[in-house]
Amino acid sequence: MKRLFTTCLLIALALTTSAVSAQRPNVLFLAVDDMKDWVTCLGGYEGKVDTKNIDRLADRGMLFTNAHCVSPKCAPSRAAILTGLRPSTTGLYDNGHWWLPNLPKVVTIPVQFRKHGYRVAGAGKVFHHTAGNHPPNQWDDFFRLTFREDPWFRGVKLNYPWSKHTPFPDGFPFSGVKGLGHENDWGSLKIADGEYDDELTVQYAIRFLEQKQEKPFFLGCGLFRPHLPWYVPKRYFDRYPLDEIVLPKVLKGDLDDVPPPGVKFAKARRSDFEAIKKAGKWKHAVQAYLASITCTDERLGRVLDALHRSPHANNTIVMLWSDHGWHLGEKQHWHKTTLWEEATRVPLIIHAPKHKPGVCDRPVSLLDLYPTLNELCGFAQIKNLSDIQDLDGVSLVPLLRNPESSWNRPAVTEYKRGNAAVRSDRYRYIRYHDGSEELYDHRNDPNEWHNIAASKDHQSVKQQLAMWIVKDWAESAPTKKAFEFDPHKFTWTNKKTGEVIHGKRQE
Repeated sequence: MKRLFTTCLLIALALTTSAVSAQRPNVLFLAVDDMKDWVTCLGGYEGKVDTKNIDRLADRGMLFTNAHCVSPKCAPSRAAILTGLRPSTTGLYDNGHWWLPNLPKVVTIPVQFRKHGYRVAGAGKVFHHTAGNHPPNQWDDFFRLTFREDPWFRGVKLNYPWSKHTPFPDGFPFSGVKGLGHENDWGSLKIADGEYDDELTVQYAIRFLEQKQEKPFFLGCGLFRPHLPWYVPKRYFDRYPLDEIVLPKVLKGDLDDVPPPGVKFAKARRSDFEAIKKAGKWKHAVQAYLASITCTDERLGRVLDALHRSPHANNTIVMLWSDHGWHLGEKQHWHKTTLWEEATRVPLIIHAPKHKPGVCDRPVSLLDLYPTLNELCGFAQIKNLSDIQDLDGVSLVPLLRNPESSWNRPAVTEYKRGNAAVRSDRYRYIRYHDGSEELYDHRNDPNEWHNIAASKDHQSVKQQLAMWIVKDWAESAPTKKAFEFDPHKFTWTNKKTGEVIHGKRQE
């Protein structure tokens, strides 16, 4: 009888465990690149922008209207999101800092899901796409768009005109602006719609969602646009007539009250902006950015439609985020890589089963996505590395339950070592590595034109916000030059120590 009771108990436990596993939600992880707050539901663009699918998702989920990136550059932003660790914790401050050879023991979001029995698949740009940021061992299956033969990823080799390794096609630059380089162009390519890079990524995601899944899944879908080059079909340009384009507001002398490190950030890549203005193409560039946003919105809509048609529709968390924003002339800057609102504020929408839709205006960080997924999926919180503290972010589930919940945390953005911005409900405080400061009151100065850091009336505000900036910044991690990469074995060898780090997927 005891043996029979034990057997029945084990069977019941197994059935319960199986049922719990079956009830675990799937995750659709939608990443877009360089998309600032120019979507209708955030109101960042003063003209009309067509983002009906993003807006539709916002109506069904929680729209975070005051969400900010962890770092205003691709590799450090994505490394922070997917490891749950700040740049100041890891030393991954720039695109040249590869995360895998520097942090081989880290448990990323995809690996966390694999450890919990999920099927983990993806396509496009989820991690930063360079070799030291995007190893095969993170995924069960991944469809990659590449510019060279790659033995470890299933995908397509592209011959795109923005690859520095391929010759420019006839008609380059399509923008008509000479001197912008291989990546900074815009226009419509002489290819079929189905040959565009993001289109191939979307097709993979749709096929995945149409398939029967035996296990809960984590599906990453990363779209490059509106990252440069702004190459999308012509019909998206046609939606934005030049005479209807609204240029960003620019204040003459805006940088006069900005300290030298901020001025230096603003000057970076300014030559591109000057070349565009000199060619009389500022409106054309803004048109191309808007066209890229709408093209991406329609592609996202097709993925969302595929999810809606699938059997997974009622049991799938959808997270939509952008890695950082973008300047289109504000602060006399072009590109990202600043600590101002234009570069840090991003779309963030979370649709989670059993949570009501809503709008949350609390300041939140993309660093919070990892702990939020842990809680929504019932995973135990982890220490990501034995020699590093817990995840640096916090779960947003309390705000999913009640967007008006008390929330005393601002959003912190870091860029390069020692520079940080702190965004609260009302203020943005910036402190640079040399101790110089900026402070902006968004209630009275939404364009961040007037630096009030020296105001006697705001010293207590500065002190309160400064408390959220870390005191001890990690040394900059070794750059990719410190490692020898073997693309066939997918290993990195530390040139100084000889240590070999493996990134091959274990079948």
